[in-house]
Amino acid sequence: MTEAPHVSVLRDEVVEALAPAPGETHVDGTFGAGGYTRAILATGATVVAFDRDPTARRFADGLPGDRFRLVEARFSEMDEVVGAGAVDGVALDLGVSSMQLDEPDRGFSFMRDGPLDMRMGASGQTAADLVNTAEPAELARILFVYGEERQSRRVAAAIARRRAEQPFTRTVELAEFIEKALGGRRGAKVHPATRSFQAIRIAVNEELAELESGLVAAERALKPGGRLCVVTFHSLEDRIVKSFLTVRAGRTPSGSRHAPPVEASGAPSFRLLFNGAKSPGEAEVAANPRARSAKLRAAVRTEAPVWSDAA
Repeated sequence: MTEAPHVSVLRDEVVEALAPAPGETHVDGTFGAGGYTRAILATGATVVAFDRDPTARRFADGLPGDRFRLVEARFSEMDEVVGAGAVDGVALDLGVSSMQLDEPDRGFSFMRDGPLDMRMGASGQTAADLVNTAEPAELARILFVYGEERQSRRVAAAIARRRAEQPFTRTVELAEFIEKALGGRRGAKVHPATRSFQAIRIAVNEELAELESGLVAAERALKPGGRLCVVTFHSLEDRIVKSFLTVRAGRTPSGSRHAPPVEASGAPSFRLLFNGAKSPGEAEVAANPRARSAKLRAAVRTEAPVWSDAA
């Protein structure tokens, strides 16, 4: 049975920035439920989509076989699949998908009980593996760096004491334990486990390293004049994308007495399509609260060679 169409966050803005046209080939690096792919296909363009989640294939039913291909791989591998300088656009919608959050068996959500998994793909360590085996200092680092959890050491120490007696296996079990370790909600609007769950998910899926590699892969894969659009959902992702595009566009800060200038590795390989980031409008946020934190950054590939640090 074909699933109901999914509307991706900032879909219209992404399609406007990509400006796909008949005869062009675009990469949807994060296929998910196919929201961007369907919108791009509607313009007459061809789409090569990537998703490391094998269950995403169910959302490909009914898509035109002559203009669509779904590759079960990380988007950081796109240039190896499509070739260098081969595509007219790349779209990336980062983070966990709403479908994954809505499926308890995937273990992403602390609001729905399920196995402590959190893997976007079908292999690798699970969240339970990480929570139950990581050294307390490493677990605290993960919570602090990836989740920006100020009380990371407190949470990590509490987890280490409890797992010695009984390992964590379920999402709600861990969420409730973290809530208790932090002293309860006390009127907080955001669940106390939110930052920790984000951090564990990012670590399990190596999301930030994948993003850095994926941006370089997009630089390789795009033709001159091709466009890169990236939608982020938290500050860590946005910082990486902003830094990459700023440097690649030749806008590296000139330096000061406090910080030396950053030496460019080549001629600008991107031109910013617009300054700053675009955010969803009020109507989209009202219809989809998850869109609230979304930011879109976009750039156009120049004729300059791929930077030497992209090797």
